Amino acid sequence: MQGKIYIVGLGPGDPNMFLNPAINAIKEADVVIGYKYYFQFIQTFLQEGTECLDTGMKQETKRAEIAFEYAEQGKKVAVISSGDAGIYGMAPLIYEMAEKRDSKVDIELIPGISAFQAAAAKLGAPIGHDTVILSLSDLLTPWELIERRIKAASFGDFVTVLYNPKSKGRYWQIYRLQEIFLEERSPETPVAIVRQVGRDEEHIEISTLADFDIERVDMFSLVVIGNSQSYVSKNNKFITPRGYYSKYTENGKPGPLIMQKSFATIAEELKGKDIPLETKWALLHLIHTSADFQMVDLLKVRNDALNVWHEKLKNGGVIITDVTMITKGIRKAACERMGIEVKCYLHDPRVAELAEKHKITRTQAGIRLAVEDHPDALYVFGNAPTALIELTALMRSKKFSPMGIIASPVGFVNVEESKHRVKSFAKLPSVIIEGRKGGSTLAATIVNSVLSLDDAKELKAGRDV
Repeated sequence: MQGKIYIVGLGPGDPNMFLNPAINAIKEADVVIGYKYYFQFIQTFLQEGTECLDTGMKQETKRAEIAFEYAEQGKKVAVISSGDAGIYGMAPLIYEMAEKRDSKVDIELIPGISAFQAAAAKLGAPIGHDTVILSLSDLLTPWELIERRIKAASFGDFVTVLYNPKSKGRYWQIYRLQEIFLEERSPETPVAIVRQVGRDEEHIEISTLADFDIERVDMFSLVVIGNSQSYVSKNNKFITPRGYYSKYTENGKPGPLIMQKSFATIAEELKGKDIPLETKWALLHLIHTSADFQMVDLLKVRNDALNVWHEKLKNGGVIITDVTMITKGIRKAACERMGIEVKCYLHDPRVAELAEKHKITRTQAGIRLAVEDHPDALYVFGNAPTALIELTALMRSKKFSPMGIIASPVGFVNVEESKHRVKSFAKLPSVIIEGRKGGSTLAATIVNSVLSLDDAKELKAGRDV
């Protein structure tokens, strides 16, 4: 008479998290085989006379052999594993051994709640999207293969859960993993250490990829690393959105994610160029908008303009544009967040009369009105070289200096001359797109790069989109 082998997943350790089929299998068993540490969790379910056999740590093969010996004598055997027995547990080994022995013993796998599921539930919702589970133990898997898998998980932007992350004799591997992940992920990526989940000694720490305390990790710990969309909520819950969109996205639009992918592609092509971070950030925006890598040579940033404007506009300010199209392109959410007013005087009711009286263009008239109201504003030009020429003439005659100038008019008449005039103000913070190229869209894009400069270090494009 052939017996039966139950491969039983006990869950993370709390008997309240045992599934009923696991409890029933333990109650039916004549013999329970496992590592002695786990016997403490099943005492209340054992029937009188049930034999419990401990094979010790790292004795999985011996454990499986004993299970078959008893089952082939007609006994019901429960082989216990923590978590789910099919995940780094006894199930693969027993099924492989059954095939090698050509055994006719009936085998039933009883699922359990995996430790990573229990840990995720404690943290909030960190595995709400595609997730990879990695073991850092190289006892059965070559480290070279493990490192390839680490690189794939990091590059693929998977939420990553680490089993066997660190032991006394195997301590450096998780440091190497951190190094690899920091090449692809933001240093601010949420990371959780969950120790002894579901047990009395349970302890949880949430930190970041750059700062989590590796020395507090041990073999009783799971480490959960978020993807690029993961964040920690105000009530300290680790959340990975189910929709693969930035947490800044409104109405489920994927714009920020697309921008981030585009920026990563552009940044890869810019590798090796010695470009200050703030200038690189503006270039990423310009090239993303225009698909024109010539912007690397055409963009000229003078007197640390991008940093200066970002610091000033953090606390509010006024931006004046030559045409209304630029005002449409500047991110309204960013302006609201920073308390910035964007104005174009082109449709001011006074413009037509002023233009007629002085025989000037409407954009020139608009700039004259703007200077009277806001001489210290940031002036942005993307269309009308005559308006830019008007501003520089007023600066010379009235002896005032605005916050700065973005000179990006486009065309063939007076365009280059207008930009040369800006250069004559040697101490003025300015950004110029050299030559004939430019346009309202590019002018607005430069402004947007200034407003989002806090995100430059992480290449976290798309805020306020």
